[in-house]
Amino acid sequence: MEPLQHFCHPDHPLVFNQDNGSGCYCFGCNELILGPSYSCVECSWFYLHKLCAELPPGLHHPLHPIHPLILFDQFQVYPEEKEQSKCEVCKESRIEYTYCCYRCDFNLHVRCGSLPSTLEAEFHDHPLTAFWNWITFTCNLCGKEDKGMPYLCNPCGFSIHRKCAYFPRILKVVRHKHPLHITHSSLELDESDSRFCLLCVQKVDTRYGLYYCSKCDFLAHLNCAIDEENREDINLLELKDEENEDAELDQSVESAAAYKVKNIKVGEDGTKITTEIEHFSHEHDLKLTDEEVHNYEKCDGCVRAIFPPFYSCAKCSFFLHKSCANLPMKKQHLLHQHPLTLLQKPSRGGKSFSCDTCYQRCNGFVYTCVKCWFELDVQCSLVPEILTLESHKHPLLLSYTSFKQSCSSCGNERHLVFCCTSCNFALDFKCVTLPQTTRFKQHEHPFTLSYAAEDDSSEYYCDICEEERNPNHWFYYCADCTYPAHPKCILGEYPNLK
Repeated sequence: MEPLQHFCHPDHPLVFNQDNGSGCYCFGCNELILGPSYSCVECSWFYLHKLCAELPPGLHHPLHPIHPLILFDQFQVYPEEKEQSKCEVCKESRIEYTYCCYRCDFNLHVRCGSLPSTLEAEFHDHPLTAFWNWITFTCNLCGKEDKGMPYLCNPCGFSIHRKCAYFPRILKVVRHKHPLHITHSSLELDESDSRFCLLCVQKVDTRYGLYYCSKCDFLAHLNCAIDEENREDINLLELKDEENEDAELDQSVESAAAYKVKNIKVGEDGTKITTEIEHFSHEHDLKLTDEEVHNYEKCDGCVRAIFPPFYSCAKCSFFLHKSCANLPMKKQHLLHQHPLTLLQKPSRGGKSFSCDTCYQRCNGFVYTCVKCWFELDVQCSLVPEILTLESHKHPLLLSYTSFKQSCSSCGNERHLVFCCTSCNFALDFKCVTLPQTTRFKQHEHPFTLSYAAEDDSSEYYCDICEEERNPNHWFYYCADCTYPAHPKCILGEYPNLK
Protein backbone atom coordinates (compact mmCIF):
# COMPACT_ATOMS: atom_id res chain seq x y z
CA MET A 1 0.00 0.00 0.00
CA GLU A 2 1.24 3.48 -0.92
CA PRO A 3 2.56 5.76 1.88
CA LEU A 4 -0.04 8.18 3.22
CA GLN A 5 0.54 11.91 3.54
CA HIS A 6 -1.65 12.94 6.47
CA PHE A 7 -2.53 16.55 7.28
CA CYS A 8 -1.89 16.01 11.01
CA HIS A 9 1.65 14.78 10.37
CA PRO A 10 2.83 16.74 7.34
CA ASP A 11 6.60 16.32 7.84
CA HIS A 12 6.78 12.57 7.09
CA PRO A 13 4.75 10.03 5.11
CA LEU A 14 2.96 7.28 7.01
CA VAL A 15 3.51 3.60 6.19
CA PHE A 16 0.79 0.97 6.37
CA ASN A 17 0.95 -1.88 8.92
CA GLN A 18 -1.30 -4.87 8.33
CA ASP A 19 -1.42 -5.84 12.00
CA ASN A 20 0.12 -4.05 14.96
CA GLY A 21 0.07 -5.57 18.42
CA SER A 22 2.97 -3.63 19.87
CA GLY A 23 0.91 -1.91 22.58
CA CYS A 24 0.95 1.51 20.86
CA TYR A 25 -1.92 3.99 21.10
CA CYS A 26 -3.60 5.82 18.27
CA PHE A 27 -2.70 9.52 18.02
CA GLY A 28 -6.19 10.19 16.68
CA CYS A 29 -8.58 8.52 19.13
CA ASN A 30 -6.13 7.68 21.94
CA GLU A 31 -7.17 4.00 22.01
CA LEU A 32 -4.97 0.91 21.81
CA ILE A 33 -3.98 -0.11 18.29
CA LEU A 34 -5.09 -3.61 17.32
CA GLY A 35 -5.27 -4.52 13.65
CA PRO A 36 -4.42 -2.39 10.59
CA SER A 37 -2.70 0.94 11.22
CA TYR A 38 -0.45 3.66 9.82
CA SER A 39 2.78 4.78 11.48
CA CYS A 40 5.68 7.14 10.96
CA VAL A 41 9.07 5.48 10.53
CA GLU A 42 10.87 8.65 11.63
CA CYS A 43 8.66 9.33 14.67
CA SER A 44 8.27 6.14 16.70
CA TRP A 45 5.45 7.66 18.76
CA PHE A 46 3.06 8.43 15.89
CA TYR A 47 0.46 5.75 15.10
CA LEU A 48 -3.04 5.94 13.65
CA HIS A 49 -5.71 3.30 13.30
CA LYS A 50 -6.44 2.75 9.61
CA LEU A 51 -9.98 4.02 10.23
CA CYS A 52 -8.71 7.15 12.02
CA ALA A 53 -6.17 7.86 9.27
CA GLU A 54 -8.89 7.63 6.61
CA LEU A 55 -11.48 9.82 8.36
CA PRO A 56 -13.10 12.37 6.03
CA PRO A 57 -11.81 15.94 6.55
CA GLY A 58 -15.38 17.24 6.69
CA LEU A 59 -18.60 15.94 8.21
CA HIS A 60 -22.29 16.80 8.08
CA HIS A 61 -23.83 15.69 11.34
CA PRO A 62 -27.50 15.71 12.47
CA LEU A 63 -26.51 17.30 15.78
CA HIS A 64 -25.28 20.39 13.92
CA PRO A 65 -27.03 20.52 10.55
CA ILE A 66 -26.53 24.25 9.92
CA HIS A 67 -22.74 24.08 9.28
CA PRO A 68 -20.25 21.43 8.17
CA LEU A 69 -17.77 20.18 10.78
CA ILE A 70 -14.04 20.19 10.03
CA LEU A 71 -11.56 17.59 11.36
CA PHE A 72 -8.74 19.00 13.52
CA ASP A 73 -6.07 17.36 15.62
CA GLN A 74 -5.95 18.03 19.35
CA PHE A 75 -3.39 20.84 19.11
CA GLN A 76 -5.33 22.72 16.45
CA VAL A 77 -8.57 22.39 18.42
CA TYR A 78 -7.13 23.45 21.75
CA PRO A 79 -4.28 25.94 21.32
CA GLU A 80 -2.66 26.99 24.59
CA GLU A 81 -4.59 30.24 24.82
CA LYS A 82 -7.98 28.56 24.23
CA GLU A 83 -9.89 26.80 26.98
CA GLN A 84 -10.84 23.22 26.10
CA SER A 85 -14.44 22.87 24.93
CA LYS A 86 -16.47 19.81 25.72
CA CYS A 87 -17.71 17.32 23.15
CA GLU A 88 -21.45 17.74 22.54
CA VAL A 89 -22.07 13.98 22.84
CA CYS A 90 -19.94 12.73 25.73
CA LYS A 91 -19.68 16.15 27.48
CA GLU A 92 -15.98 15.50 28.15
CA SER A 93 -12.78 17.31 27.20
CA ARG A 94 -10.40 14.71 25.77
CA ILE A 95 -7.15 15.00 23.88
CA GLU A 96 -8.08 13.41 20.55
CA TYR A 97 -9.06 14.28 16.99
CA THR A 98 -12.21 16.40 16.93
CA TYR A 99 -14.74 17.59 14.38
CA CYS A 100 -15.35 21.31 14.98
CA CYS A 101 -17.47 24.23 13.97
CA TYR A 102 -15.47 27.30 15.00
CA ARG A 103 -18.36 29.66 14.33
CA CYS A 104 -20.57 27.97 16.93
CA ASP A 105 -17.88 26.50 19.20
CA PHE A 106 -19.38 23.09 18.48
CA ASN A 107 -17.13 20.04 18.96
CA LEU A 108 -17.46 16.29 18.42
CA HIS A 109 -14.73 13.79 19.25
CA VAL A 110 -14.08 11.48 16.30
CA ARG A 111 -15.36 8.51 18.29
CA CYS A 112 -18.57 10.35 19.17
CA GLY A 113 -19.02 11.89 15.74
CA SER A 114 -18.84 8.50 14.07
CA LEU A 115 -21.68 7.00 16.10
CA PRO A 116 -24.12 5.23 13.78
CA SER A 117 -27.61 6.65 13.26
CA THR A 118 -29.09 3.18 13.73
CA LEU A 119 -27.96 0.07 15.61
CA GLU A 120 -28.91 -3.58 15.40
CA ALA A 121 -28.79 -5.13 18.87
CA GLU A 122 -28.55 -8.94 19.02
CA PHE A 123 -31.16 -9.16 21.75
CA HIS A 124 -33.82 -6.83 20.29
CA ASP A 125 -36.17 -7.46 17.37
CA HIS A 126 -36.19 -3.90 15.97
CA PRO A 127 -33.42 -1.52 14.91
CA LEU A 128 -32.49 1.17 17.43
CA THR A 129 -32.32 4.79 16.31
CA ALA A 130 -30.02 7.43 17.77
CA PHE A 131 -31.84 10.25 19.57
CA TRP A 132 -29.74 13.33 18.81
CA ASN A 133 -30.73 15.37 21.85
CA TRP A 134 -29.16 15.51 25.30
CA ILE A 135 -31.77 14.14 27.72
CA THR A 136 -32.12 12.43 31.09
CA PHE A 137 -33.25 8.82 30.62
CA THR A 138 -33.19 5.41 32.30
CA CYS A 139 -31.55 2.67 30.25
CA ASN A 140 -34.03 -0.19 29.83
CA LEU A 141 -31.20 -2.71 29.81
CA CYS A 142 -28.76 -1.77 32.60
CA GLY A 143 -31.35 0.18 34.62
CA LYS A 144 -29.09 3.19 35.24
CA GLU A 145 -30.40 6.74 35.02
CA ASP A 146 -28.11 8.87 32.89
CA LYS A 147 -27.80 12.07 30.90
CA GLY A 148 -26.92 11.60 27.27
CA MET A 149 -28.16 10.57 23.85
CA PRO A 150 -29.84 7.17 23.99
CA TYR A 151 -30.74 4.78 21.22
CA LEU A 152 -34.49 4.27 20.93
CA CYS A 153 -36.90 1.66 19.63
CA ASN A 154 -40.04 3.59 18.78
CA PRO A 155 -42.41 0.56 18.47
CA CYS A 156 -41.42 -0.71 21.93
CA GLY A 157 -40.67 2.54 23.77
CA PHE A 158 -37.27 0.99 24.52
CA SER A 159 -34.23 3.21 25.22
CA ILE A 160 -30.66 2.16 26.00
CA HIS A 161 -27.09 3.40 26.16
CA ARG A 162 -25.08 2.86 23.00
CA LYS A 163 -22.58 0.68 24.90
CA CYS A 164 -25.41 -1.49 26.23
CA ALA A 165 -26.49 -2.32 22.68
CA TYR A 166 -23.35 -4.43 22.31
CA PHE A 167 -24.07 -6.95 25.07
CA PRO A 168 -24.06 -10.40 23.42
CA ARG A 169 -27.40 -12.19 23.17
CA ILE A 170 -25.91 -15.42 24.50
CA LEU A 171 -22.77 -16.25 26.47
CA LYS A 172 -21.28 -18.90 28.75
CA VAL A 173 -19.93 -18.43 32.27
CA VAL A 174 -17.56 -20.79 34.06
CA ARG A 175 -19.89 -21.21 37.02
CA HIS A 176 -22.82 -22.62 35.02
CA LYS A 177 -23.00 -25.55 32.63
CA HIS A 178 -25.65 -24.08 30.28
CA PRO A 179 -25.40 -20.96 28.08
CA LEU A 180 -27.04 -17.82 29.47
CA HIS A 181 -29.42 -15.74 27.35
CA ILE A 182 -29.91 -12.02 27.81
CA THR A 183 -33.40 -10.99 28.81
CA HIS A 184 -34.84 -7.52 29.32
CA SER A 185 -38.39 -8.65 29.95
CA SER A 186 -39.57 -9.43 33.46
CA LEU A 187 -42.24 -11.67 31.89
CA GLU A 188 -39.59 -14.40 31.59
CA LEU A 189 -38.72 -14.20 35.29
CA ASP A 190 -40.40 -14.58 38.62
CA GLU A 191 -40.55 -10.94 39.72
CA SER A 192 -39.38 -10.76 43.29
CA ASP A 193 -37.50 -8.46 45.62
CA SER A 194 -35.35 -11.39 46.72
CA ARG A 195 -33.73 -12.54 43.45
CA PHE A 196 -29.93 -12.64 43.48
CA CYS A 197 -27.13 -12.73 40.95
CA LEU A 198 -25.53 -16.15 41.43
CA LEU A 199 -22.10 -14.77 40.52
CA CYS A 200 -21.77 -11.86 42.97
CA VAL A 201 -24.66 -12.80 45.33
CA GLN A 202 -26.10 -9.28 45.20
CA LYS A 203 -29.74 -8.44 44.52
CA VAL A 204 -30.93 -8.07 40.93
CA ASP A 205 -33.69 -5.88 39.57
CA THR A 206 -35.79 -8.13 37.36
CA ARG A 207 -37.31 -5.11 35.60
CA TYR A 208 -34.07 -4.63 33.63
CA GLY A 209 -31.60 -6.70 31.65
CA LEU A 210 -30.07 -9.91 33.03
CA TYR A 211 -28.40 -13.07 31.80
CA TYR A 212 -30.64 -16.04 32.49
CA CYS A 213 -30.78 -19.83 32.20
CA SER A 214 -34.43 -20.88 32.12
CA LYS A 215 -33.53 -24.55 32.69
CA CYS A 216 -31.96 -23.87 36.07
CA ASP A 217 -33.43 -20.47 37.00
CA PHE A 218 -29.85 -19.14 37.06
CA LEU A 219 -29.57 -15.33 37.10
CA ALA A 220 -26.57 -13.05 36.62
CA HIS A 221 -26.04 -9.30 36.34
CA LEU A 222 -25.01 -8.19 32.87
CA ASN A 223 -21.62 -6.90 34.01
CA CYS A 224 -20.97 -9.93 36.22
CA ALA A 225 -21.57 -12.31 33.32
CA ILE A 226 -19.26 -10.48 30.88
CA ASP A 227 -16.49 -9.98 33.46
CA GLU A 228 -13.38 -11.84 32.29
CA GLU A 229 -13.15 -13.60 35.68
CA ASN A 230 -16.53 -15.22 35.05
CA ARG A 231 -16.99 -15.40 31.31
CA GLU A 232 -15.88 -18.51 29.48
CA ASP A 233 -13.77 -17.86 26.40
CA ILE A 234 -15.77 -19.76 23.81
CA ASN A 235 -17.01 -19.14 20.28
CA LEU A 236 -20.68 -18.15 20.53
CA LEU A 237 -21.50 -20.30 17.50
CA GLU A 238 -20.25 -23.34 19.41
CA LEU A 239 -22.48 -22.79 22.43
CA LYS A 240 -25.19 -25.15 21.22
CA ASP A 241 -22.64 -27.95 20.77
CA GLU A 242 -21.09 -27.05 24.12
CA GLU A 243 -24.48 -27.39 25.80
CA ASN A 244 -24.91 -30.87 24.31
CA GLU A 245 -21.40 -31.84 25.41
CA ASP A 246 -22.17 -30.72 28.96
CA ALA A 247 -25.27 -32.90 29.03
CA GLU A 248 -23.23 -35.87 27.81
CA LEU A 249 -20.57 -35.11 30.40
CA ASP A 250 -23.15 -35.11 33.19
CA GLN A 251 -24.50 -38.48 32.09
CA SER A 252 -21.36 -40.37 31.02
CA VAL A 253 -18.28 -38.77 32.56
CA GLU A 254 -19.74 -38.35 36.03
CA SER A 255 -20.82 -41.99 36.04
CA ALA A 256 -17.39 -43.38 35.13
CA ALA A 257 -16.34 -45.57 38.06
CA ALA A 258 -12.86 -45.53 39.60
CA TYR A 259 -12.86 -49.25 40.43
CA LYS A 260 -13.75 -52.73 39.25
CA VAL A 261 -16.03 -54.91 41.36
CA LYS A 262 -14.31 -58.07 42.62
CA ASN A 263 -16.88 -59.43 45.06
CA ILE A 264 -20.53 -58.77 45.98
CA LYS A 265 -22.78 -60.02 48.75
CA VAL A 266 -26.53 -59.73 49.17
CA GLY A 267 -27.73 -58.06 52.37
CA GLU A 268 -30.67 -59.16 54.52
CA ASP A 269 -32.98 -56.75 52.69
CA GLY A 270 -31.85 -58.06 49.30
CA THR A 271 -29.55 -55.09 48.57
CA LYS A 272 -26.34 -55.88 46.70
CA ILE A 273 -23.24 -54.73 48.60
CA THR A 274 -19.84 -54.44 46.92
CA THR A 275 -17.48 -56.02 49.43
CA GLU A 276 -14.24 -56.11 47.42
CA ILE A 277 -12.93 -53.79 44.71
CA GLU A 278 -9.89 -53.17 42.51
CA HIS A 279 -9.35 -49.41 42.77
CA PHE A 280 -7.25 -47.41 40.30
CA SER A 281 -5.26 -45.82 43.15
CA HIS A 282 -3.90 -49.01 44.75
CA GLU A 283 -2.09 -52.12 43.58
CA HIS A 284 -3.97 -54.53 45.88
CA ASP A 285 -7.66 -55.33 46.18
CA LEU A 286 -9.59 -53.43 48.86
CA LYS A 287 -12.16 -54.98 51.19
CA LEU A 288 -15.18 -53.29 52.77
CA THR A 289 -15.38 -53.08 56.55
CA ASP A 290 -17.88 -51.64 59.02
CA GLU A 291 -15.61 -51.83 62.05
CA GLU A 292 -14.36 -48.82 64.01
CA VAL A 293 -10.67 -47.89 63.69
CA HIS A 294 -8.97 -46.84 66.90
CA ASN A 295 -5.48 -45.92 65.69
CA TYR A 296 -6.39 -42.56 64.10
CA GLU A 297 -5.91 -43.66 60.50
CA LYS A 298 -6.82 -41.29 57.66
CA CYS A 299 -8.51 -41.88 54.32
CA ASP A 300 -6.02 -41.85 51.42
CA GLY A 301 -8.59 -40.09 49.25
CA CYS A 302 -9.89 -37.14 51.29
CA VAL A 303 -7.23 -37.32 54.07
CA ARG A 304 -9.87 -37.20 56.80
CA ALA A 305 -10.25 -39.49 59.81
CA ILE A 306 -11.53 -42.94 58.86
CA PHE A 307 -15.04 -43.81 59.97
CA PRO A 308 -17.00 -46.84 58.71
CA PRO A 309 -17.94 -47.90 56.15
CA PHE A 310 -14.58 -47.90 54.35
CA TYR A 311 -12.38 -50.02 52.10
CA SER A 312 -8.91 -51.07 53.22
CA CYS A 313 -5.94 -53.13 52.09
CA ALA A 314 -4.99 -56.07 54.29
CA LYS A 315 -1.35 -55.81 53.16
CA CYS A 316 -0.84 -52.03 53.38
CA SER A 317 -1.96 -49.16 55.57
CA PHE A 318 -4.28 -47.95 52.81
CA PHE A 319 -7.83 -46.78 53.59
CA LEU A 320 -10.65 -45.32 51.51
CA HIS A 321 -14.03 -44.13 52.70
CA LYS A 322 -16.74 -45.86 50.72
CA SER A 323 -17.78 -42.44 49.39
CA CYS A 324 -14.21 -41.70 48.25
CA ALA A 325 -13.98 -45.05 46.47
CA ASN A 326 -17.13 -44.06 44.55
CA LEU A 327 -15.75 -40.74 43.29
CA PRO A 328 -16.11 -40.35 39.48
CA MET A 329 -12.94 -40.38 37.39
CA LYS A 330 -13.99 -37.19 35.61
CA LYS A 331 -15.98 -34.27 36.93
CA GLN A 332 -17.31 -30.97 35.60
CA HIS A 333 -16.88 -28.52 38.47
CA LEU A 334 -18.64 -25.18 38.82
CA LEU A 335 -15.34 -23.34 39.49
CA HIS A 336 -13.57 -24.42 36.30
CA GLN A 337 -14.44 -24.40 32.61
CA HIS A 338 -12.73 -27.70 31.69
CA PRO A 339 -13.46 -31.26 32.87
CA LEU A 340 -11.33 -32.37 35.83
CA THR A 341 -9.66 -35.79 36.07
CA LEU A 342 -9.25 -37.70 39.34
CA LEU A 343 -5.63 -38.63 40.08
CA GLN A 344 -3.99 -40.34 43.01
CA LYS A 345 -1.10 -37.85 42.99
CA PRO A 346 -0.51 -34.39 41.42
CA SER A 347 0.18 -34.53 37.68
CA ARG A 348 3.00 -32.00 38.03
CA GLY A 349 4.96 -34.30 40.31
CA GLY A 350 5.68 -34.04 44.00
CA LYS A 351 3.93 -35.69 46.91
CA SER A 352 1.42 -32.92 47.64
CA PHE A 353 -0.39 -30.02 45.98
CA SER A 354 -2.09 -26.78 46.99
CA CYS A 355 -5.86 -26.78 46.47
CA ASP A 356 -6.96 -23.80 44.36
CA THR A 357 -10.05 -23.11 46.48
CA CYS A 358 -9.13 -23.70 50.14
CA TYR A 359 -5.37 -23.00 49.62
CA GLN A 360 -4.36 -25.93 51.86
CA ARG A 361 -1.64 -28.47 51.12
CA CYS A 362 -2.99 -31.95 50.43
CA ASN A 363 -1.48 -35.34 49.58
CA GLY A 364 -4.74 -37.16 48.95
CA PHE A 365 -6.59 -37.57 45.66
CA VAL A 366 -6.67 -34.56 43.35
CA TYR A 367 -9.09 -33.42 40.65
CA THR A 368 -6.89 -31.71 38.08
CA CYS A 369 -7.15 -29.93 34.74
CA VAL A 370 -4.23 -30.84 32.50
CA LYS A 371 -4.81 -27.73 30.36
CA CYS A 372 -4.69 -25.15 33.17
CA TRP A 373 -3.08 -27.01 36.10
CA PHE A 374 -6.16 -26.22 38.16
CA GLU A 375 -6.15 -28.53 41.21
CA LEU A 376 -8.94 -29.34 43.63
CA ASP A 377 -8.90 -31.59 46.68
CA VAL A 378 -11.67 -34.13 47.25
CA GLN A 379 -13.45 -32.20 50.00
CA CYS A 380 -13.67 -28.99 47.97
CA SER A 381 -14.81 -30.89 44.88
CA LEU A 382 -17.91 -32.08 46.76
CA VAL A 383 -19.11 -28.67 47.96
CA PRO A 384 -22.31 -27.55 46.15
CA GLU A 385 -22.96 -24.02 44.87
CA ILE A 386 -25.71 -23.41 47.44
CA LEU A 387 -25.15 -24.57 51.03
CA THR A 388 -27.68 -25.30 53.74
CA LEU A 389 -25.98 -25.63 57.14
CA GLU A 390 -27.37 -26.34 60.59
CA SER A 391 -25.13 -23.56 61.88
CA HIS A 392 -26.97 -20.86 59.90
CA LYS A 393 -30.68 -20.40 59.23
CA HIS A 394 -30.30 -19.00 55.69
CA PRO A 395 -28.84 -20.66 52.58
CA LEU A 396 -25.31 -19.64 51.57
CA LEU A 397 -24.42 -18.93 47.93
CA LEU A 398 -20.98 -19.27 46.40
CA SER A 399 -19.66 -15.82 45.51
CA TYR A 400 -16.49 -14.43 43.95
CA THR A 401 -16.07 -10.69 44.54
CA SER A 402 -13.39 -8.14 43.62
CA PHE A 403 -13.13 -7.23 47.31
CA LYS A 404 -12.20 -9.61 50.11
CA GLN A 405 -14.86 -10.78 52.55
CA SER A 406 -14.21 -11.95 56.09
CA CYS A 407 -15.04 -15.55 57.00
CA SER A 408 -17.41 -15.62 59.98
CA SER A 409 -15.88 -18.87 61.23
CA CYS A 410 -12.15 -18.05 61.26
CA GLY A 411 -11.76 -14.37 60.32
CA ASN A 412 -9.66 -14.99 57.18
CA GLU A 413 -10.40 -12.69 54.25
CA ARG A 414 -11.06 -14.23 50.83
CA HIS A 415 -12.44 -13.27 47.43
CA LEU A 416 -14.16 -16.65 47.07
CA VAL A 417 -16.67 -17.27 49.86
CA PHE A 418 -20.14 -18.61 50.56
CA CYS A 419 -22.36 -15.62 51.38
CA CYS A 420 -25.67 -15.23 53.13
CA THR A 421 -28.01 -13.00 51.14
CA SER A 422 -29.99 -12.07 54.27
CA CYS A 423 -27.28 -11.17 56.79
CA ASN A 424 -23.59 -10.41 57.08
CA PHE A 425 -22.41 -14.02 57.25
CA ALA A 426 -19.79 -15.67 55.04
CA LEU A 427 -17.64 -18.80 55.03
CA ASP A 428 -14.47 -19.63 53.12
CA PHE A 429 -13.80 -23.06 51.60
CA LYS A 430 -11.44 -24.01 54.43
CA CYS A 431 -14.21 -23.70 57.03
CA VAL A 432 -16.97 -25.09 54.81
CA THR A 433 -14.95 -28.31 54.50
CA LEU A 434 -14.13 -28.72 58.20
CA PRO A 435 -15.07 -32.28 59.28
CA GLN A 436 -18.19 -32.47 61.44
CA THR A 437 -16.55 -35.07 63.68
CA THR A 438 -12.88 -35.87 64.14
CA ARG A 439 -10.42 -37.42 66.55
CA PHE A 440 -7.45 -36.13 68.53
CA LYS A 441 -4.64 -38.50 69.42
CA GLN A 442 -4.42 -37.37 73.03
CA HIS A 443 -8.16 -37.66 73.72
CA GLU A 444 -10.31 -40.78 73.97
CA HIS A 445 -13.60 -39.32 72.66
CA PRO A 446 -14.38 -37.90 69.21
CA PHE A 447 -14.79 -34.12 68.81
CA THR A 448 -17.77 -32.42 67.17
CA LEU A 449 -17.63 -29.15 65.27
CA SER A 450 -19.47 -26.46 67.27
CA TYR A 451 -20.73 -23.08 66.11
CA ALA A 452 -21.65 -21.17 69.26
CA ALA A 453 -20.04 -20.57 72.64
CA GLU A 454 -20.60 -23.50 74.98
CA ASP A 455 -21.57 -21.24 77.91
CA ASP A 456 -22.17 -17.57 78.74
CA SER A 457 -18.90 -16.98 80.56
CA SER A 458 -16.80 -14.00 79.58
CA GLU A 459 -13.61 -16.01 79.00
CA TYR A 460 -13.08 -18.67 76.36
CA TYR A 461 -9.93 -20.76 76.05
CA CYS A 462 -8.67 -23.69 74.02
CA ASP A 463 -7.96 -26.65 76.32
CA ILE A 464 -5.08 -27.81 74.11
CA CYS A 465 -2.96 -24.67 73.62
CA GLU A 466 -4.55 -22.88 76.62
CA GLU A 467 -4.82 -19.65 74.61
CA GLU A 468 -7.93 -17.50 74.26
CA ARG A 469 -10.61 -18.37 71.70
CA ASN A 470 -12.83 -15.96 69.81
CA PRO A 471 -16.36 -16.97 70.98
CA ASN A 472 -17.74 -16.02 67.55
CA HIS A 473 -15.48 -18.46 65.73
CA TRP A 474 -16.15 -22.16 65.24
CA PHE A 475 -14.38 -24.69 67.47
CA TYR A 476 -14.26 -28.40 68.26
CA TYR A 477 -15.90 -29.69 71.41
CA CYS A 478 -16.05 -32.91 73.41
CA ALA A 479 -19.33 -32.84 75.34
CA ASP A 480 -18.31 -35.84 77.45
CA CYS A 481 -15.37 -33.95 78.93
CA THR A 482 -16.50 -30.32 78.41
CA TYR A 483 -13.36 -29.91 76.31
CA PRO A 484 -13.24 -27.06 73.70
CA ALA A 485 -10.36 -26.58 71.25
CA HIS A 486 -9.29 -24.54 68.22
CA PRO A 487 -9.77 -26.36 64.89
CA LYS A 488 -6.06 -25.81 64.19
CA CYS A 489 -5.10 -27.45 67.50
CA ILE A 490 -7.30 -30.49 66.81
CA LEU A 491 -6.55 -30.93 63.11
CA GLY A 492 -2.96 -29.67 63.04
CA GLU A 493 -1.17 -27.16 60.80
CA TYR A 494 -1.69 -29.36 57.72
CA PRO A 495 -4.95 -31.28 58.21
CA ASN A 496 -4.99 -32.54 54.62
CA LEU A 497 -1.59 -34.24 54.79
CA LYS A 498 -1.41 -37.87 55.84
